[in-house]
Amino acid sequence: MKPVIVVHGGAGVIVKEYEDGYRSGVKRAALRGYNILREGGDAITAVEEAVVVLEDDPHFNAGHGSVLNEEGEVEMDAIIMDGKDLTSGAVSAVKCIANPIKLARLVMEKTDHMLLTCKGASLFAKAQGIPEVSNEQLITDRSRERWKKNLKPGSNPVADQLGLGTVGAVAIDSQGNVACATSTGGITNKMVGRVGDTSCIGSGGYASNSVGAVSTTGDGESIMKVILARLILHYMEQGMSTEEAAEAGLNYMKTRVDGSGGVIVVNSTGEWAAKFSTKQMSWAAVKDDHLHCGIYTGEDKIESVAAGTSTSECNPTI
Repeated sequence: MKPVIVVHGGAGVIVKEYEDGYRSGVKRAALRGYNILREGGDAITAVEEAVVVLEDDPHFNAGHGSVLNEEGEVEMDAIIMDGKDLTSGAVSAVKCIANPIKLARLVMEKTDHMLLTCKGASLFAKAQGIPEVSNEQLITDRSRERWKKNLKPGSNPVADQLGLGTVGAVAIDSQGNVACATSTGGITNKMVGRVGDTSCIGSGGYASNSVGAVSTTGDGESIMKVILARLILHYMEQGMSTEEAAEAGLNYMKTRVDGSGGVIVVNSTGEWAAKFSTKQMSWAAVKDDHLHCGIYTGEDKIESVAAGTSTSECNPTI
């Protein structure tokens, strides 16, 4: 099996001045994961490391760059799933963790549970030796300004999600194993303790070797109502291609609950797709040593990937 990885940086509306940052971010993430796969690494590690790149990039609403809740704090959700045996780990409403996706993987591998939340997740992180970071270290000026703006009477935080999408990755490795990973800071000015689709298995992501893997982004409550990730895999089980299934899932969500979003998909043969019903979604994919990238509908810029391509750029700032 030829390895494939696809990543997304969130569906929504991306401010023009940040487009280059979003493109470079998803490309770096895809290359990080692809280098792992090309060297014989497994899909679960590839998606985890790709998401770490996005969590560390302040352009994206995950890890450093997450939006703030109504009290001005960062609360994050993440999930990871191994298609080989359907094991999964997730965390929700976690604070003061730089990379929630790493904690989600530890939940998957070190506990008998699938989801830890809030205080329990923090206690587990400490027990596993994951260092805490201050709330301030995760907050960007951009997130704080948006939070303050949405505190004003008459504001609409739910509608003010410009470029604030969830991040994620899906991959298939040389052994034919698939995996998914998704991470988010949620909705700006959300209620304390709000948990969205990301950490819910079947909604924020799903992976099964017999079918493929999906990671979602967009209107979290709508995604949960239709269990979007698993719905798309169901369509694939009925014989649809990755593109057909992705479009069918997004169309059903729009028709049934008036929700919008985006998805990335890879199937058990390495066919992949990146689809969205919002104005934009940053995404990148690597297959056969070719890097694909886009933000707008129909956009697919392709570059050749040289052997040993480095992804060790300095962390960007905004």
